[in-house]
Amino acid sequence: MAFKVTATKKRPQLFDELAGQEFVVSTLKSSLTRDTIAHAYLFSGPRGVGKTSAARILARAVNCQEGPTANPCGVCSSCREITRGRSLDVIEIDGASNTSVNDIRQIRDEVLFAPNSSRYKVYIIDEVHMLSNSAFNALLKTIEEPPPYIIFIFATTEIHKVPATIRSRCQQFNFRLIAVDVIKKLLSEVCAEENIPAEEDALFWIAKEATGSMRDAFTLFDQVSAFSEGEITLEKIREKLGLVGLEQLNTLMDALVSGQSLEVMTLVDGILNQGVAVEQFLGDLGEYFRNLLFMNHGVTSETLLGYKPDRFSSLARGAFTADQLELAVEMILKLYRDLRFSLNQRYELELLLSRISGLNGYLSPRAMLQEIKNLKNQLARGLTVDSDRKETEAGGPALREPLIRIEKSTAAAQTGINTASSLEDDFDPDLYAGQAPEDSGEEWSGTGDTDQAPPPVDMGAFKAELLGELKRKKLTLSSALEKATVWQLDGDQLVIFFNNDFPARVVRQEQKVITEKIKEMTGWNLKLQIKVEEAEMEESPLVDDQVQAVKKVFRGEVIQGGSGESL
Repeated sequence: MAFKVTATKKRPQLFDELAGQEFVVSTLKSSLTRDTIAHAYLFSGPRGVGKTSAARILARAVNCQEGPTANPCGVCSSCREITRGRSLDVIEIDGASNTSVNDIRQIRDEVLFAPNSSRYKVYIIDEVHMLSNSAFNALLKTIEEPPPYIIFIFATTEIHKVPATIRSRCQQFNFRLIAVDVIKKLLSEVCAEENIPAEEDALFWIAKEATGSMRDAFTLFDQVSAFSEGEITLEKIREKLGLVGLEQLNTLMDALVSGQSLEVMTLVDGILNQGVAVEQFLGDLGEYFRNLLFMNHGVTSETLLGYKPDRFSSLARGAFTADQLELAVEMILKLYRDLRFSLNQRYELELLLSRISGLNGYLSPRAMLQEIKNLKNQLARGLTVDSDRKETEAGGPALREPLIRIEKSTAAAQTGINTASSLEDDFDPDLYAGQAPEDSGEEWSGTGDTDQAPPPVDMGAFKAELLGELKRKKLTLSSALEKATVWQLDGDQLVIFFNNDFPARVVRQEQKVITEKIKEMTGWNLKLQIKVEEAEMEESPLVDDQVQAVKKVFRGEVIQGGSGESL
């Protein structure tokens, strides 16, 4: 049964049987129909995609008794001899074993003789890139001006090794890898012709393992059909070839996500005891995480995933972010590369699974920067974590709560200073509407235009609101205010302390802007006082930041003049 597959399916008889090479087929058929046959062809592409088969079909097409034709009859003596490999006028040469210049000189002498019984004498040189430079040079003149009855067909898997002087003298055709669904369809046709029952998943696995090579697909199909005992199933393939099944990986991933370390190690032990190699286990595990990454990005194609998306563990699909899945794939591939240097491959595998079990807590540098940016934006806008949660849960923007509220503490009311400034307090939403809290114990008109002392405020919230407003138009002033050490509200006077004279000077120059912005926000007419804490100044109160910067850059000392000024 397997022999029939090899004999009838691995050698296409017509151009239309070349799967996945539509461009090559259409071009060759068109040239044969118009009788514009080139004297030299160069077929390049991966292994097992039909280069040599196309060369044989082309040899039949040009020598068919009904041709040259795009559809050779297959029954004339020329077609039958070429199909059987007995034609004296179609010479196949292995370039890997005939690399010397003497072999090419022999071809150069032979082309002087006309074909024996066919229309053309066709030379098919496979793996032509293996020829030596001298052999290529000896071939140049022959392929440039051959006799009219000579056709050269070169096939290679490494086009870059063929000299440009050879490529320029040939018509080039690039053969492509064959799609998985095309290979699967052809395997299904073979099963139907040979009456071999086969599961769709099993055929899909064979097609995927072929990695685009039709020849590899049929070779693997012959092997699988030999041990499948009349029916090809994925379970038999997994058992005979030592693979890790999808169900086993789903169970393993559920245990990993749930943090069941004992269950994970037990499952790994059972899989390895079945004869599965560590390399194979890593390959299957890496493919599983790769599929999870694809699904995380919205990929649902069965061709890419190998299975339908619902076949994968629902717990594993929602357990990791894209960054975490990328890290897992990277860790698996790194271990696969390093296995040859490992003292104990099983220990390395168990260590890897232990690290993957803690993958949920991993934050990539990109995600960490984004979190920091989000928190910074929340603080700049005066939003709390709780209010952001309300916004998210409600599915829309939450009502922004005012930042300034009246303190209910009697002590705070007496001193006029807020001692508990927290951005996580619940603020009074009626404050900006001109309504005082019911139990505040304070009388305040709330008209926004009064000279009386303001009520106690949440200084932390007041500061955040003011800085946020100034940052939009006065970034330098806002940066200087951020360096203030203490903010105190004493009656109608706002005192701001600095331990550095430079930002204090910047704020003094913009006092009017600050007071106007406060009046615009709250309606209060505050007097602003800027103070520098002398105890915190460096070395001498007469030496400011600019002098200190010069001193630090030039590594010098400050010399005091007779009048006490710095020189």
